[in-house]
Amino acid sequence: MHVVAFNGSARKNGNTALMINFLFEELKKEGITTEAVQLAGEHPHGCIACYQCFKRKNGRCIVDHDCINLCIEKMTAADAIVIASPTYFADISCETKALIDRAGMTSRANNDMFKRKLGAAIVTQRRAGGIHAFDSINHFFTISQMIIVGSSYWNIGFGREKGEVADDKEGIATMQELGKNMAWLLKKIHS
Repeated sequence: MHVVAFNGSARKNGNTALMINFLFEELKKEGITTEAVQLAGEHPHGCIACYQCFKRKNGRCIVDHDCINLCIEKMTAADAIVIASPTYFADISCETKALIDRAGMTSRANNDMFKRKLGAAIVTQRRAGGIHAFDSINHFFTISQMIIVGSSYWNIGFGREKGEVADDKEGIATMQELGKNMAWLLKKIHS
């Protein structure tokens, strides 16, 4: 069983990465392999609405000069997909949006490639806007016919400066519970 997480933050090792790591710690305890993919510095382009993915049906986006096709391959191979983003102006980062739009369109064009995979959103925020960002990611999971894994609270961590989310005890506990729930469900599905 394998879980891939996409960090849509502009900071590779910031608060969003920390939240992913808190989740991964629980998954690793259960023998589940994990992989974090950093979108920072990759500058993924948004969907250009060319619909070539519907014509070609090869599981790839025609835009091939950035990391998105590699991300789509990793999503297809994984049992569970985690998408994590900081909150920028009450929504997800542009990197996260590019991933969702292009992977989502490619999936839909290819018989819903992510159907019945597990999905979980993680959001970091300074003060507010995180619920909208959380919903944006979950909308991708629902339209992709994925199974959303829940936790004891919304998967949101509070912190502005790099590392501050490590002081959010409730956010960390939420990630730990999310990891336990995801591991439990993955094992049930694969038993």
